[in-house]
Amino acid sequence: MVYALHALSILIGVFTGASIATAFVFGWPSIIAVIINYVERSDVRGTYLDSHFSWQIRTFWYALLWIVIVWILGLALAVFLIGFVIWIVALSCSGSGCAIAVVYGWMRLSDGRPMPM
Repeated sequence: MVYALHALSILIGVFTGASIATAFVFGWPSIIAVIINYVERSDVRGTYLDSHFSWQIRTFWYALLWIVIVWILGLALAVFLIGFVIWIVALSCSGSGCAIAVVYGWMRLSDGRPMPM
């Protein structure tokens, strides 16, 4: 269910004016997914699902960190007009990274395999 919520956020980013990365981090489905991860994490401790919960949590927080860095760097370089290019390229790359992380995790989950740590 958590991978489905993250995937929904990615689809919202694809089909709306938001970027995939910002929809992934700031979209309600992903926020609900991360809350579920934190609430249910103790129930899966010691199982292969624990690695999936860690993977989903890490993916979310690294995406947020990347967005903050990109916005700060892009804002600083916006004076030279290159900041806009940085925003577009970096947010596209981070959105692709989020999508790949969700698909990769979901595939390993469907195979009953843990995520690499």
